This record gives sequence, C-alpha cells and structure tokens, in this order.
Amino acid sequence: MTESRHRSGGVLFRVLLTLAAAVLIVLFLPRERTMTYEYTIGKPWRYGQIMAAYDFPIYKSEQAIREELDSAFSRFQPYYKLDTTVGKTQMAAFQKDMASQQADNIPKEYVRYLLNSLAEVYAAGILDNEEHAALLDSNLTAVRIEQGTSATPRLVKNLYTTRSAYVNILSLADSAHYSREILARCDINNYLMPNLVADVRKTRQEQQELRMSVTYASGMVQAGEKIVDRGDIVTPHVASIIESMKRESVRRHENKSGEQMQMGGKLLIVLMLLTVFAVYLALYRRDYWQNLRSMCLLYLLLTVFPIAASLLAQSNLQSVYILPVTIVAIFVSVFMDSRTAFVTDFIAIVLASLALHEPYTFALTQFISGVTAIYSLKQLTSRSQLIRTAFIATVAMELFMLGYELSQGHTLGMLDTSWYISGAINGVLLLFAYPFLFVLEKVFGFTSPITLIELSNVSNPLLRKLSKEAQGTFNHSMQVANLAGEIAAKIDADQLLVRTGALYHDIGKIMNAAYFTENQSGTNPHDSLSEERSAQIIIQHVTDGLELADKYRLPKVVKDFIATHHGCSKAGYFYIKWKNAHPDEPVDESVFTYPGPNPSTKEQGILMIADSVEAASKSLKTIDEESLRSLVNNIVDGKVKDGYLSGCPLTFSDVQVAKDVLVQTLKTIYHTRISYPTINEKKEASPARHRGKSFFKNGQGYYYHGHKGKHS
Repeated sequence: MTESRHRSGGVLFRVLLTLAAAVLIVLFLPRERTMTYEYTIGKPWRYGQIMAAYDFPIYKSEQAIREELDSAFSRFQPYYKLDTTVGKTQMAAFQKDMASQQADNIPKEYVRYLLNSLAEVYAAGILDNEEHAALLDSNLTAVRIEQGTSATPRLVKNLYTTRSAYVNILSLADSAHYSREILARCDINNYLMPNLVADVRKTRQEQQELRMSVTYASGMVQAGEKIVDRGDIVTPHVASIIESMKRESVRRHENKSGEQMQMGGKLLIVLMLLTVFAVYLALYRRDYWQNLRSMCLLYLLLTVFPIAASLLAQSNLQSVYILPVTIVAIFVSVFMDSRTAFVTDFIAIVLASLALHEPYTFALTQFISGVTAIYSLKQLTSRSQLIRTAFIATVAMELFMLGYELSQGHTLGMLDTSWYISGAINGVLLLFAYPFLFVLEKVFGFTSPITLIELSNVSNPLLRKLSKEAQGTFNHSMQVANLAGEIAAKIDADQLLVRTGALYHDIGKIMNAAYFTENQSGTNPHDSLSEERSAQIIIQHVTDGLELADKYRLPKVVKDFIATHHGCSKAGYFYIKWKNAHPDEPVDESVFTYPGPNPSTKEQGILMIADSVEAASKSLKTIDEESLRSLVNNIVDGKVKDGYLSGCPLTFSDVQVAKDVLVQTLKTIYHTRISYPTINEKKEASPARHRGKSFFKNGQGYYYHGHKGKHS
C-alpha cells in the first residue's frame, strides 16, 4: 500500500511539473498571431514571400510622428479669459481706501497715478505666479486672451504676475519722480490680483485639432499586394510596411475569445512536446525518470530558454540568435549522457522557436550548434575543453548561416553581418556554462567530471590522510581504481566515476588501520578478539567511511561507492571461522553482514568485483593465467550467484568482459621478472668462454672472436 501510494505520488509530481512548465512557457509566448520578423535595413530579406492579406495603412514611425507633433505644437497657444470684473473691483476698493480719513496725507496726484497704473496692468492681464512659470518652462511664447467673442494673441513675456506688476508700477513711478515712501504707504500690492483664467475647454479643443492635423499614415497597402520576397533588400519603406502589418495584425486580433483559442492551441502544442520528452525518459532513461532532481533540472532547462526566446522576440532590442540554447546540450551531456542531451536540446530548440514567425532557420542553426557541442564534449575534464567546445559550436553555427545565405542566392556583399555578430555573441555566452555548472552542482546535487578529477587528485586532503595513516589500504585502493577503470573502459561505463569511487571506497579503514591485513607488519590484533568483535571492526569501516565522507563533504555519488562496495555480503573469514568453532550453535548472521545496500549502477558493480578480486589475488601462491582465471571466476560467479549484482545493470556479456580484463591486468601486475646475470671477474690476460665463444675484456667492451660488441 505504501509503495503504491509513493508511486502514484511520484507520477502526480511529474504530471504537475509538466503542466507547470507548459503553462509558464505559454504565458511568455507572444500574444499576436503575426510573430516577430528579424531583419536589417539594407540587407536581404531571409524569409519567404509576404503578401498583404487585407488592406492596411502604412503607419509612420514613432519618431516621425513625434517630430510632426512637435512641429504642430510649436504653434500652440493656450486660451485664457480676461476677467474685467477683477480689475474694476480692486480699483474701486483702492479708490475707496484712498478717500478715507487714514489716507488724507496722500497727495491726489499719487492716487491718480496709481489708478492709471492699475488700469494698465489689469488691461494687459495678470497671471498666477506658478502658472506664469509653467508657461515659461513649457517654451510657449504666446497665449490667446479672450475678450468677448474675439481672442487676441499676447506674448507670455508681456503678461504680468502680481509681483511683476507691482515692480513695474514702482519702476515707472521712479522715472516720474514719485516718492517711494509715499507709494509704500498706499500698499498697492494689496490691490493686485490675477485676472486671467485658463479656458480649459478651448485649450483642449485646440490641442485636439493640432493632433488631428498630423497624419499617422503615409499611404495604404492593398490586399494581395506583394510586400517583400526572399532576397529583396529591406529598404526603410519596406521596413515601415512590415511593422505596419504587424501593428495592424495586433489591432485586428484584440478579440479576447480569439486570443484564448490561440493560447489554448499553443498550450496543446507545448504539452505534446513535453509529453514526448517525458515518454522518452520513461522508456529509455528510467533512472532519470525516477530521480526527481534530474527531472527538475531537465524541466528547468526546457522552461528557461523558451521563456528567454519569447522575451527577446518581443523586446526587439537584441536578436534572438544570441540566445545560447546549446548550454542545454552542454549541461545535460556533462551531468547525464549524450543521448539525453540530444533529445533535451532538440525539445528546447523547438519550444524556443515557437516564439518566432520563421522558426526553421533558428531551429536549424541552434540544432547544428548543439549537436556539435555534444560530439566535441564527450567528457568535460578541463576549462580549456569547454572553451574549445564553445569555439567549435560557434564556428559550426556560423558556417551553417553562411551556407544558408549562399543557398538563397545571396552574394558575399549581400550577407547580413548582424546575423553573424549575433552568432558570435551566442558563442561568447556559451562560456558562461562553466560557472553555472558549479551552481547546478550545488543546487541539484549533481557531480561534474571536473569535480571528480579534483577528488581523484592524490593530493586531496582525505586521500593524503589515507596514504599516511593506512599506506597498505591506499595502495590497495590505487590498484582497485586501475582495475575498475580498465573494466569500465571496456564495457562503456563511466571510467572517471568508478576510478574516483575506488579511491575512496575504503577510507573508513583510516579509523582502525591496524586491523586490516594490508596495513599489518607482524602482530595481528584480531588474535586476541572474538570472531564477532573482529567482524564488527571489519564491517565498521563502511560506516566510518560514510562519516568521513560527510565530514569532508564528498558528493553523494562517491558516498554510494563506500556504502555498496561490499553490498550485503558477509565478513567471510570471521563468519566461517565462527561456524567452524561453533558447529552446533545457530549463528546471528546480522553480526557478520555488511549494512549494504547492494550495487545499483554499473560502476558500483564493477567496483565490487574489482575490490574482491584484487584483495583475494594477494593470497595466491602461484601466479599464472590458470590460477588467476580460476580465482576470478570463483569470486565473480559467487557474487552473481549470491545475488549481490542483481540490482545493477551489468549484463552477462559485461561480466565476462570484466573477468577477461581482470585476468589480463593481474597477469601484467604480477608478471615474473627475469634475474639479471652477473659478470664473473676474470684475469685480463686469460681468455674466457661465454656461451661457447671466447671473449676478452678491455676498457671499451668485450670482443667475441675478433668482432666487437656490448655485453650486458
């Protein structure tokens, strides 16, 4: 029941992951039915022939419209009403105040002068201070003053504010030799009020008429008229027609129901593509299908690049060809395998091309780049290899672009240089795959070949500790790494991974190095221990190894080798010894059994075989092919018979190849060396015999019956 629930939960997660990816991709796809064209003015048109499907105007560019509006509005004059009642009211109040008893000491000529001055400034018009400043800031030179049914233009600089009117009255008084002291007592500024009121209705009407005087189209395109054909030079006029067609298409398809149908169709296409990808994983790469981390990484890559393509296609700021979709192929090839990289890259390219009007050229160029990268990056082992891959992929893409343009009848002078520049930028962006590899390793828990290379360096702190504290175990690990690497190379397994796992599989022996025979020199501490205790110490090197791996932050893929290299087998020596000593007693097999689990990958199975055979080979008294093959067959067949290798995908053919490799490699390791002969000391005067021939010694060498030759 629990297993069934777990399986159904896993399927539900994958379905939701697929739906979420599809919805995100579709949300960012362009809404209009006419997709984005990429072209350069002055260069040939790369797409097929375009005919007008309906009549539409040729819209002017935004810049041209803005220039015409600016020209029209340079003649714009806002309307203001002159409120004559304000001036009359303020002048009457001034005259009344001057006639009061408090103003008896002000001469009448001053009163007459000020009344005349008030009449003049009110006739000219007084504006609010802030409104006057706003007119000056907007670069308007004149306004229209309405009096009755007529409107008279008046320069803004000739209009007064309450402050400028007051200053003007005082300055004119100075020229007429009026006393400032007497004028100040009149408080003339109290009688200055704005009398110009903005006529908002007429001003807006004037603005609307000016806008209507600007035409937004420079012509018409009739239905059925040819707009551009493949190979035609894109002129500014042709470019304006293409942009007008796109704009008209958007306007015509603003219907919400039509847009919903369009989005539904796109969602169906994206779901079908993602479903095809999921079926591939379920049928051919069950290990990735069942690993949620792998699924999340793959669907992230399939989502990010189509979204980026949609954003680039709609922004028109950069060509979509700068998008390095080949990074998908690089990441999947490094973390998984080349076949899955091929399929993932293909699906990502198709999804990204949905955002384009002409997807075929984009898809082909990106596909060529991706396939080239997969082929050149069989195993990432250095930074320079990634640089080389980016260079080769870029060259392949650029050559395809050149071939495509030439196949369309373009001459070298007609080539679209911006296309090739975008391709070069694409190649530069591919180099950012290297730092992102590190990020993905940490986020998704993958291990790249570069990390494995760093771990397999014998100067690594943990390996250096092993070589110092358990020299015999270190030598054993090196031998196992060589054997396992040779087997992996023959059966198409991950050679680098299995070598790295082999170097670390016995690191737990550091904790009790003296209890393992390869590290002993004389005294055996097991002689004073019971079989149960000895077995527990031997078995404990697995759990100790896992603890050290956690302490030194080894990746999970390496820790799996530590846990599985003995699987669920028994500490055979002490198990048999106990049974022989207690023939009539039941044995607690858990005391003598390793915690496991059994190997689940090819590489883990290879390590179990190589580790067992290498350790057992040290006990052989006679080293020849017959004894080695007998040893290898007994050990490997025993592992298979006991079921320790049943969980890993090693075939019978793989097992046989592993046996042959082990025999041949061990023969090379343990080959007998010939003993070097020694030179018998002879008197110089007396001849000696060598293989039936006489020879004499001198300072240069030995002479055999009259001819000279070196002897060793």
